[in-house]
Amino acid sequence: MADLRIPDDKASEVFELAARLYSESSNTYSEDELVQAGSEVQIPSEFIQEALRRIEVQEREAEIQRQQAQKRRKQLQIAAAAVGAIALGWAIWTYNSLTAARQSVDLAWGQVENQFQRRADLIPNLVNVTQAGAAQERELIELLNASRQNYLAAETQPEQVVAAQQINQALNQFQSYVAQNPQLQSSQLYIGLQDELAGTENRIAVERKRYNEQVAAYNRKVQSFPNTLVASLFGFQPQPLFQAENSAPPVIP
Repeated sequence: MADLRIPDDKASEVFELAARLYSESSNTYSEDELVQAGSEVQIPSEFIQEALRRIEVQEREAEIQRQQAQKRRKQLQIAAAAVGAIALGWAIWTYNSLTAARQSVDLAWGQVENQFQRRADLIPNLVNVTQAGAAQERELIELLNASRQNYLAAETQPEQVVAAQQINQALNQFQSYVAQNPQLQSSQLYIGLQDELAGTENRIAVERKRYNEQVAAYNRKVQSFPNTLVASLFGFQPQPLFQAENSAPPVIP
């Protein structure tokens, strides 16, 4: 029998497997008896060799499985990183797109504000015309001045919309007053203001339409899936359309 050297860390496992193989071959001893008496029983070398060979095969298979599992983990990590990078890129692109859309809404509202301001700036001239034509119409003058001051004091968009509607109502009353005063209608100063007012009202209608178009485009972005995920995360909220009090600009007589 060849003098085999069995490593200490494998001795117990070798004896156990060799005993089982020997038991299966000779049916002379049970597995427990062979394990217990393994140090005393002389086991044929071919069983020891077979046991070592099988253990080595098992170890190689276990190593291959470990390497394959490690490879799969790396592949999953790479795939997860790629998905994360794509998701992050999409989130950044969506955020920038929503930001640009909201900026377009703000710019469009800025144009509406410009026309509101232009109309408000015409009110002092209207007051002068009214005073020149009929000094007794103090109530109309106070209404025009108050509506202008309310607009100038407005800080938020809703406040500006309400103040602009008040100006519109004041202008409607002014037009009714003018309709009852032929002398005022023939005033060259009023005729010039009439053209400016009509042009301003038309520009307000145009800018309001453009603003609503930008709001509608922005709202579609905010409310569409999966944009809603980014919108809700960063506080993008749908914006209301600007509904004018009157669908058409006032007609200057």
